[in-house]
Amino acid sequence: MTPPVANSFHEMWEELRPLGRDSSSGGYRRFAWTGADGDCRAWFRAQAEARGLAYELDRNGNQWAWLGATTYRDVAPGEAVVTGSHLDSVPDGGAFDGPLGVVSSFAALDELRRRGAEFGRPLAVVNFGDEEGARFGLACVGSRLAAGALTPEAAHRLRDGDGVTLPQAMERAGYDPEAIGPDPERLAAIGAFVELHVEQGRALDLSGDPVGIASAIWPHGRWRFDFRGEANHAGTTRLEDRRDPMLSYAATVLAAREQARLAGALATFGKISVEPNGVNAIPSLVRGWLDARAAGQDSLDTVITGIEQAAAERAARDGVELSVVRESFTPVVEFQHALRDELGAILGKERERPVPVLGTGAGHDAGILSGTVPTAMLFVRNPTGVSHSPAEAATEDDCVAGVTALADVLEGLACR
Repeated sequence: MTPPVANSFHEMWEELRPLGRDSSSGGYRRFAWTGADGDCRAWFRAQAEARGLAYELDRNGNQWAWLGATTYRDVAPGEAVVTGSHLDSVPDGGAFDGPLGVVSSFAALDELRRRGAEFGRPLAVVNFGDEEGARFGLACVGSRLAAGALTPEAAHRLRDGDGVTLPQAMERAGYDPEAIGPDPERLAAIGAFVELHVEQGRALDLSGDPVGIASAIWPHGRWRFDFRGEANHAGTTRLEDRRDPMLSYAATVLAAREQARLAGALATFGKISVEPNGVNAIPSLVRGWLDARAAGQDSLDTVITGIEQAAAERAARDGVELSVVRESFTPVVEFQHALRDELGAILGKERERPVPVLGTGAGHDAGILSGTVPTAMLFVRNPTGVSHSPAEAATEDDCVAGVTALADVLEGLACR
């Protein structure tokens, strides 16, 4: 017989899976404040109301579903146990990054009710908005605003590729952008936040474990490189007379790979914008976005310095102007050791060996909140190691193991 926890997970997963999926790529395009995002938000609210949970939308557009409270105002400081993740995606992203944590949270609550668990603390499931930053270029907007890591003024300046501002997008979706801002009283009510996420790598696949615990998030950031040259005719301009920013950009991409290799870090130019963007035109502007991550701050600084130096040298050689802007940055996040160890103790009771503890180069809402809230993360095995792609994967057995582990953790934290 299929265990109830599997039924609960499977039913929700099948209902959510079609939302925002692109038929041509097989990936997801659930961008913030779009129709697909709205469909996901409606799904979240329906799941909350179907379980008799109190639904709440906060000032930053994050969704909450409460058990044992109707709002954070009913909760004493540090009493709430919260779990959840996000439902938005990167362009043509996979099904698991984010949604696995939200679906697993509701399924874990179902499992605890099946066990007859008696909750001694209020429990909430949360869907943080715009975690991926696919539309406006800044990751974790919902949690950054709540934690005060992003000011309302800076948020209002965010624009998507079509020039639509964040306030305009929120208004079109029926939300009030004037309300956004820090939410310290809400965060003060949270005593523990546990985010379950598919692993974005193969550490668990290599160790043979279905579930792991996060130790830390590497420092990481996004930098915009603007190379400005001179537009000209591709068919008549001599090579010697060109000020071609594409050459400077291409050399910088190769330099980023080399700097990352030498430092044991990661550096990726994954997005580019070209003007005038004509096949027979030498570009006047090439704008590229760098994502860089490393296990330590010193390594990351070394990589960025090396890339900027290589870019400047090549730009000077090509007669191209260069400007570099750091658009976002998150320092290293060491998850609270006490909470991390408590999760290990809870999950280790029924297991023959300790649950593996592993670091990650991927950013998460849990990392943003860690400065003000005790946070921890669980990872579910990804057999392909691929993420931010339709090839992202997790078996249903491992997903169910993740739900069971999350239920065990929530029972240990909230049911006492």
